[in-house]
Amino acid sequence: MNINPSVLAVIMGGGRGTRLYPLTKERCKPAVPLAGKYRLVDIPISNCLNSGINRIFLLTQFNTASLHRHVQSTYHFDSFGRGFVDIMAAEQTEKNANWYQGTADAVRRNFVHFRTYPHDYLLILSGDQLYRMDFRKVIAQHIATGADVTIAALPVPASQVDHLGVMRVDDTLEIKQFAEKPKDPAVVDSLVMSPGLEATLTTPSTEKRCLASMGIYLFSRDVLQDALNNQMTDFGKEVIPSLLGKERLFAYIFEGYWEDIGTVRAFFDANLALAQPLPPFNFYLHRTPVYTHARFLPATKINRCTIDHVVVGDGCIITDTLLKHCVIGIRAMVREGSRLEDVVMMGADFYEGEEELKENAVHGLPAVGIGKGCDIRRSIIDKNARIGDGCVLSPDGKPNGNYPYDVMICDGVLVVPKGTVLPPGTKI
Repeated sequence: MNINPSVLAVIMGGGRGTRLYPLTKERCKPAVPLAGKYRLVDIPISNCLNSGINRIFLLTQFNTASLHRHVQSTYHFDSFGRGFVDIMAAEQTEKNANWYQGTADAVRRNFVHFRTYPHDYLLILSGDQLYRMDFRKVIAQHIATGADVTIAALPVPASQVDHLGVMRVDDTLEIKQFAEKPKDPAVVDSLVMSPGLEATLTTPSTEKRCLASMGIYLFSRDVLQDALNNQMTDFGKEVIPSLLGKERLFAYIFEGYWEDIGTVRAFFDANLALAQPLPPFNFYLHRTPVYTHARFLPATKINRCTIDHVVVGDGCIITDTLLKHCVIGIRAMVREGSRLEDVVMMGADFYEGEEELKENAVHGLPAVGIGKGCDIRRSIIDKNARIGDGCVLSPDGKPNGNYPYDVMICDGVLVVPKGTVLPPGTKI
């Protein structure tokens, strides 16, 4: 790995994660499991490591325990490389006793830690996005253009920008205008990419496109410090627009796959997309691997099953089951006669021994995993859930809201929260 000593990376761990609730009931967004064996935070950290950036700060403040365990058990660096992944949770000081008030406030309050490490640039990333990017290219463009700030931007059809931060750039990629969630057709039209810039893209489109901010920022060190010498709390809404016309702002155009996993539906769809024969995000690239915790689990056992478009994590035991379009997480147990279709099952943190199973059965507690003869569709089964025999779960025909046993339907997806117990025969 060719380490770049001039860059520090800062990953924003997010706020309460209310749009991902109940998946964030007991964990912060970066710690949410992904793709059967990873965590969301593994994506930006892996992008950094594959780009030669090994000094990484992770800023967070809510439900950080599982994130701490994952990071501490996963990312170990040798003493000579001087790399690290440090979690910087919001802390009370003599100057400030509040939570982080926003992305900019979080970075501002941690300058005292950043200053102790030599750097010329600070790369600010989101902790809940699925993408693969070579940040060396962003840094190279930043230096070549003489930029003070470079913002990663995604070409998006003009009809889909009403929920995004959009920028207008000239043919040199310098940013000339910002608009947050534009809805006025005249404003959107003013933000459309020029024909010359559109011609430089490798992905064709029949519709006019705009450039939307990905929430990925590369700042020159002194510029960032000056930009945060105020009370602004958010980069996208306040800090970046305030720099327009004062500093040199450029866009870095990214044309690869990118998904903001900020909602339950986005999480559900992004996971199930990985079960396709040619998924939009490819985990199978040896030159740019996605790193995660080495758990040393046994191989998965699949007995007498019918399986179609399924991703299965390590250490699972699946018996006499029909699985169609599913993602099955580590240590998952799926028992005889069950049917799962369009299901994201996160698995378990532990195995149960024979004595535990017998004792739990005496008290009427189902085993961890999915029992016999269950029918589950369009659902997310969070870790350590206990689903008894004969349960039927589906969101079809039901409104969003709360249901028995803490089950929720969010964005048309049924969610069984972490550790939930569903008695045998439960139907939702």
